Amino acid sequence: MIEENIDIQTANGSMNTFVVFPEEDGPHPVVFFYMDAPGKREELHDMARRLASVGYFVVLPNLYYRRSRDFYLKERTPEALEVMFSHMGTLNATTSQIDTQAMLNFVDRHAMADQSRIGAVGYCMSGPIVMWAGAQFQDRLQSIASIHGANMASDEPDSPHLMASKLKCECYFACAEIDKWAPPADIQKLEVSLLASKVNHRIEWYPQVEHGFVFPRREGIYNAPAAERHWERLFSLFHRTLKF
Repeated sequence: MIEENIDIQTANGSMNTFVVFPEEDGPHPVVFFYMDAPGKREELHDMARRLASVGYFVVLPNLYYRRSRDFYLKERTPEALEVMFSHMGTLNATTSQIDTQAMLNFVDRHAMADQSRIGAVGYCMSGPIVMWAGAQFQDRLQSIASIHGANMASDEPDSPHLMASKLKCECYFACAEIDKWAPPADIQKLEVSLLASKVNHRIEWYPQVEHGFVFPRREGIYNAPAAERHWERLFSLFHRTLKF
């Protein structure tokens, strides 16, 4: 495979980004990989490589680039968590639109990326981001997946669950049974909106696992069988929607 560490120019600056894709048989369908709150790190690079290994052009940006090019949560101390939540609080529907537009501009110019076949996956804080991206770029994204997405329903006018009426893509939502960031009441609001908008979707509950269960380095939380199920679902979704 080919790996690139590049800067993608956005309206807000240079977004440092990890890109990985198969060396042969391109151009390849594209997957935008939106990070979780602890930040862009080698653990996520490995996950991006796994997606690329089955035939995708994967783009993994550092969404905190406006404030830091290299933040990731090394230790869960109160001080480090405070910094993480501060970074996280700067992201919203507007920044997501800016960043996704820049990523689209990048793949539109890359010879190994098939700009006509694009999907997205978001983890944790990026569950809302894939909803915003799907709604904002409804003619570009064929599928989105939210993996233990946090804060999927709020009282704000741009709440992720309210984006359902603007979605045209197929959607998958993996929900951890034990997750204070995505309680059942929020997921119920999301489901009601998806059903009312007749969005092609699947919400799947993962029993007896916690928020973050997909990450191999999340000691005490990682659940290998559930994580492998999430990979199976992602591969199925992207094969069905992007490899036509």
